[in-house]
Amino acid sequence: MDAKKHINHSALSLLSFIAVVFVLYILKPFIVPILFAIIFSVMIFPIQRFLEKKWRCNRLFATLASLTTLFFLTALIFFLISTRLSYFMDNSEIYSQKLGELFHRSVNNLERTFNIGNNRLFSEQEYKAENIIKANLDKIGIVLSESSSLLGDMVLIPIYIFFFLYYRSFFRTFIYKAFRSKSKSFINSILKKVYEIQQNYLLGLIKVIIIVGCLNSLGLLLLGISNPFFFGFLAAFLLLIPYIGVIIGSLLPAIIALATKDSAWYAFGVIAIFGFIQFLEGNFITPKITGSKVSVNAFVVITSLVLFSMLWGITGMILALPITATLKILFDNTPGYEAYGFLIGEPVDKHLQSRARSRLKRWKGIRKAK
Repeated sequence: MDAKKHINHSALSLLSFIAVVFVLYILKPFIVPILFAIIFSVMIFPIQRFLEKKWRCNRLFATLASLTTLFFLTALIFFLISTRLSYFMDNSEIYSQKLGELFHRSVNNLERTFNIGNNRLFSEQEYKAENIIKANLDKIGIVLSESSSLLGDMVLIPIYIFFFLYYRSFFRTFIYKAFRSKSKSFINSILKKVYEIQQNYLLGLIKVIIIVGCLNSLGLLLLGISNPFFFGFLAAFLLLIPYIGVIIGSLLPAIIALATKDSAWYAFGVIAIFGFIQFLEGNFITPKITGSKVSVNAFVVITSLVLFSMLWGITGMILALPITATLKILFDNTPGYEAYGFLIGEPVDKHLQSRARSRLKRWKGIRKAK
């Protein structure tokens, strides 16, 4: 009887999980703007609190002032990105022509090296490098343009942000009523942890973007790549997409290096510099700035990136880490779900040691105690 009950419970849990995923997929146009609004609300809440407590402003004025500050900063960033991307797309014809010439020279060198003779690797009629390169440059520009204007196209986000800030006490009271079985102190503790981990992630990410952007720009400047600060900070801004963003961000300056320099080694230099900076960012810069507050292990980060990208595309990849970090807090404080919180978190040293080494260490500890 217990086995049958366990099977029924597992089947019900599986069906519930499938239903939640289906709802999240169907309601993407509704859920994604709300999630972005929550994140931005956490970002600008210190401004709101400063205006309310230090300057004694009423809540309506403080909310409007905070929202206006966020709007101007966001508009400035996306204006700069769209302007430089437009310049890049206007010159894509020149870049594609130069890349096509480089491609044909490389093919001819291969043919001469391997004595291919009249049996050419590619014929100009069958394979027009310029057309293919031009088409891919256009696609890259379109993808980046859509990505950069993604938040700006969501007109509902500012409205949601306004109500999240202005009605925050009202929403907190709703949570109290929805979870009557939990004490207010417990709920306040959970909300504080969620707020702190989101704020720590956002502030840490801004600092990392500035540092990595300066390093990227310096590397491109030393190589003599055009528009070094734009491409350097664009690649840093794409750190919003963990692991994958740096790959996308290094492609554009590498293509520019191929098109404008007389040697392909400049493109390899761009990729090498960006790869080295990514190594520094992942192993030294981000851990030093954010510390252990956003404690999500690399396996779960990659898995969440894949799953959320399948669910919501590029926006899912941006939201993957904040959502996963929040889920860890909720799992850690929900009876019966602690194991899932443990799985999301960072493993400690003992989990990374071999069994023989762990036994040796334990035996040394027992011997020392004696």
